[in-house]
Amino acid sequence: MIKNRRELFSIHWTCASFAGLAFLAGCASTPSATPKTAGWIKDEVADSYVFGYPLVLMGVARDAAVGTDPGQAPLNTLRHAQALPPIGAANPPQPGVDTLDSTGWLDVGSEPVLMSLPDSHGRYVDARVLDMWTNVVWSTGPQFATTAKGIKAQTIAFVGPGWQGELPNGVKRVDVPTANAWVSVRIQSSGARDLAAVRKLQRAIRVAPLSAYAADSRSAPVAPPRGNADSAPAAAGTPAAQVAALDANGFFSRLADALPDNPPTPADPHALKILADLGVTPGNPVKLPRARDAVEAGLADGHERVGTPPSNVLTGNGWSWFGDGVGNYGPDYALRAYAARAQPGIGTRDDEVRAVVTQDSDGHPLNGANRYVIHFAPNQLPPVRGFWSITAYTRDGALGESAPARLAVGDRNGARRNRDGSLDVTVSSTRARNGNWLPAPRTDMQLVLRLYAPKPQATDGNWQPPAVVRQ
Repeated sequence: MIKNRRELFSIHWTCASFAGLAFLAGCASTPSATPKTAGWIKDEVADSYVFGYPLVLMGVARDAAVGTDPGQAPLNTLRHAQALPPIGAANPPQPGVDTLDSTGWLDVGSEPVLMSLPDSHGRYVDARVLDMWTNVVWSTGPQFATTAKGIKAQTIAFVGPGWQGELPNGVKRVDVPTANAWVSVRIQSSGARDLAAVRKLQRAIRVAPLSAYAADSRSAPVAPPRGNADSAPAAAGTPAAQVAALDANGFFSRLADALPDNPPTPADPHALKILADLGVTPGNPVKLPRARDAVEAGLADGHERVGTPPSNVLTGNGWSWFGDGVGNYGPDYALRAYAARAQPGIGTRDDEVRAVVTQDSDGHPLNGANRYVIHFAPNQLPPVRGFWSITAYTRDGALGESAPARLAVGDRNGARRNRDGSLDVTVSSTRARNGNWLPAPRTDMQLVLRLYAPKPQATDGNWQPPAVVRQ
């Protein structure tokens, strides 16, 4: 049975707490001027950590990706993946093996940035742009609502706050509420023999600021964004690992530094008031309360909250996946923070569904040394307009070392149905006679079922993936 308890937050804040006031915004009482106790400070630090986590995470990810070093790209340019991720890849976690990705960071603070996409001639393309709070401001997902035959040529202008001016004819305007934004273009690939065609489409993508676009320049890279050296990440690894390694002062310093160019969306004066009570104001040095134990306890509570699935995450047969609210979170800060940590860059319900399972039908951890079967009944196949696939990863989200670990099973790579229309996927580290064999790492693992351009029933509670049954 699918669990989908749609409380606004998984954390039971009440009107008795001004910390809760900031996030529920349903109480109208005025905060007291009485000095805060250690308990109040702990709660407000934790609530503010959940609130600010996506912005800090995006800032860390941007700083790691923008530049001229290998693996980086300047602002307003795309970095094109030229091959599928290698065995052992874990950054980002759960790297996809169905697409070649082109990603980059936009600076829309001074002028619009235009992106032109070519006609994909029927090939699946998923393009999306997220603001710095991880809300999806534009994507190609809705274009698949009536057809799954690729995308048509189009140009979109991403316009930052306060800009007024004229755009070229035929260009669609999309307003971005933050000075920076993240863009991802994923192009479906059918394997090594197909890479040349994918790369050709990648080369046809054009990203440039309005001034350079009008001058017919391919791109006009700009300098890396402003940053606070005192709030630099304290650890290497994924952006999530870097954020987790920040102490309270480091985290809130990064948040304060990012807020002037990236105001909260939606606007939330209550949350900003709580931050100010903690000594965190946009663009200014942080002055946290001297109650060190309470601050550290609040930080630890915040860490736990962003790693805990909120109650409106869908679950069924051991799998978990995001429902209708993903990608456009409104004031659902718990879901927003958890989604940013668990599935960085996730789109809306129209773009993608990524269901994850770590246990079999008996509740035991999945391990590639065992053999499992996933049985899709004829009416239970993943509901998609695009395509679907299943991939096995280690528990930390890396592609396993056992060749051919990059293989995914799905409807685009020859998955065979049974005579009655059902479909079985066998998962193990040793080859199975079943034609739908998914190689798995010989260790504790997780499975990820991806639905590209999912149909509404994938996220409205009317469908769920089948159980993973050990043989």
